[in-house]
Amino acid sequence: MHFKLKLLVGSIALVAGGTSFAADPIKVGVSGPYTGGSSSMGVSMRDGVRLAAKEINKNGGVLGRQIELVERDDEAKNERGVQIAQELINREKVVATLGYINTGVALASQRFYQTAEIPVMNNVATGSVLSHQFEPPKYEHNYVFRLAAHDSIQAPMIAEEAVSKLGFKKVAIMADSTNYGQLGRKDLETALKAKGVIPVAVEKFNIGDVDMTAQLLRAKEAGAQALLTYGIGPELAQLANGMAKLGWKVPMVGSWTLAMANYIDTSGANGNGAIMPQTFIQNPNTPKRKAFIDAYLAEFKPKNDRIDSAVSAAQGYDSLYLLSAAMKQANSTEGPKVRAALEDLKTPVEGVIMTYDHPYSVKDHDAITANLVYMGEVKDGRVVFAHPEDEQNSAKPNKKELSSAK
Repeated sequence: MHFKLKLLVGSIALVAGGTSFAADPIKVGVSGPYTGGSSSMGVSMRDGVRLAAKEINKNGGVLGRQIELVERDDEAKNERGVQIAQELINREKVVATLGYINTGVALASQRFYQTAEIPVMNNVATGSVLSHQFEPPKYEHNYVFRLAAHDSIQAPMIAEEAVSKLGFKKVAIMADSTNYGQLGRKDLETALKAKGVIPVAVEKFNIGDVDMTAQLLRAKEAGAQALLTYGIGPELAQLANGMAKLGWKVPMVGSWTLAMANYIDTSGANGNGAIMPQTFIQNPNTPKRKAFIDAYLAEFKPKNDRIDSAVSAAQGYDSLYLLSAAMKQANSTEGPKVRAALEDLKTPVEGVIMTYDHPYSVKDHDAITANLVYMGEVKDGRVVFAHPEDEQNSAKPNKKELSSAK
């Protein structure tokens, strides 16, 4: 009798222990700038991820476990991003990390995930090199995935808008001094060269600069008909305001960051008319987008019912759903198995940007192709579609162009 009792107690302990283990949360890192000049992107991305986690957990989680987000503010600083990556991997034991807003932070940090064989999903950073940093054959496997329109997509769109659609042949490039700005500048120069255009001025500014008078005067004196920009909101606003002070107004066409709230709010009326590529505009033109927008506004109650960085929020939201789908397919949270599942997702995942049907492959870790990017325009404090045809096309059930996979 004593032996049977001990056996029963032991069995109960094993079952209880197994239940406890199965119920352990799945830790997912979320790294981005939640303070400083890039914060409108970082906070919007984080909140998009939070919304997805809340929905997924409400519906039973993943593999019977709840998702636990481990959030860290990288302050848009490379060294801080490196510290966070090591902490999330070694101490927090995350199974993956979502985020990276700034190209420089991503380039400095994602190598630690590569070494640890843990997937990292860039859901905002757009530097063209990011998803190619650890490609085969130099590396056996690539653990870096991206859900954002990289600059090799955006730069040709900017050139097409300024040169072909608006008809400007004399353009100036204004780019910040970060990795993001300077890599984007190179992509822009390449895109313009393909159209037979050489910029009349190429100017640089630093993060935190509030007076771009010298750069603007050089562009004006060179006869620039438009400014093509690569930077982030606060400094881009200073360009718009600086033109107003000089009594010189030419169109601004730039990368997607012209949609940032701190560009729109700081520039005010001076920022109207700025045009930029967007993967998502806060427009409820599909049921999925309406549901996402309604849920986001109800959950986070942003000022004026405007998502500060709608692109960041939508891409953040979709990135967690893609990661969850990969873990379910792999029936595991182990890095190599999740990576392999991401490279061959069997079941389409309905997202805000699109329905993801085989978004990645072994050779292609970029989910977004050019057909999924549209031109937005700043108008009276919001971002709207710049062209009617873009609004119409964005409502169609578009999918990634697999033929353009690299």
